[in-house]
Amino acid sequence: MMTTRKTLVSAIAIGMTVVGSHALAQDIDETNIAYVGSWSSLSLFQNFERPFWGEHIPEASGGNITTDVTTFDQMGLGGGEVYRLMGRDVIEVTSTVADYAVQDAPELEGLDMPMIAPDVETAREVAEAYRPVLADAFAERFDNAKLLAVVPYPSQMVFCNAEIDGLGDLAGKKVRASGRTTAEFLEALGAEGITLNFSEVPGALQRGVIDCAVTGSLSGYSSGWYEVSTHLYPLPVGGWDHVVTAMNGGKWESLSAETQEWLMAEIKENYEDPVWESAVEETREGIACLTGEGECTRGEPGDMVLVEATDQDFTDASRHLEETLLPNWAERVDQEWVDRWNETIGSVTGLTASK
Repeated sequence: MMTTRKTLVSAIAIGMTVVGSHALAQDIDETNIAYVGSWSSLSLFQNFERPFWGEHIPEASGGNITTDVTTFDQMGLGGGEVYRLMGRDVIEVTSTVADYAVQDAPELEGLDMPMIAPDVETAREVAEAYRPVLADAFAERFDNAKLLAVVPYPSQMVFCNAEIDGLGDLAGKKVRASGRTTAEFLEALGAEGITLNFSEVPGALQRGVIDCAVTGSLSGYSSGWYEVSTHLYPLPVGGWDHVVTAMNGGKWESLSAETQEWLMAEIKENYEDPVWESAVEETREGIACLTGEGECTRGEPGDMVLVEATDQDFTDASRHLEETLLPNWAERVDQEWVDRWNETIGSVTGLTASK
């Protein structure tokens, strides 16, 4: 069942006495944490990031930890540069879509390949398997940064302002991709992958600059994509757009071991777990709100046509992953990362990456 902001705050309130006293018993450091979150307009920040960092951490620490909370778009940033700024001591803690930062750390692409996890359970299994690899990549690429959390947006599906009956019908169409590997996947299907900022998509769909675009079901609904598109393909062509949270290495080292342990436990129990639990319901309700098929509690539903996936779609996706996407990615990283991908995500999915 989806964890809304209201229920999250209620859960926090119920647990305050126990958690707060536990924190004080451990003598949590007195410090301030400046947090830069993901897209301010979307549910992940509104329902989870802002309540957790802005309300829960100060309260659960007994007031020992104060926080300043903003988002990269509120700072006028695009999202791809925040880890780099964190590594340069400009930002203390930040979250962004991992795919936004692959120019700086191509190892991150291995986390979220198109269609590699058809459901949220598999997506979490993949993320947990790859977590130690991500932790090492962040430390190596961003000056000893500490990996704190990995959470998903709802399934990244395809919105088309054109009639489609399946994955194969994307051939010949201009499709806004949510990342480099998604663009490669679309091109393997015969589509043209287009790079376009999220906020520019509705206008581009309406004007026919693009035929289709990839984003999460609820994100698409919240941003009005259903008003300028007609057909919805519900499988994760864009993966799950995992949002990864990390802390500046110097800031992490400045915290006591007790505070580090306490913070990691709080993040898992009161941020990561609730977001993963909500992903199923948010994906489902997003589809309901976009198509009018099912209950939509977030406003007036749209009337998009829901396109059913076929067995052939899954067969084609696996073939393109092994023949194109994984080899392309393997060429962008050292062999060490390829081997570790095979040992982790490869063991979960049965796929193999090789140069």
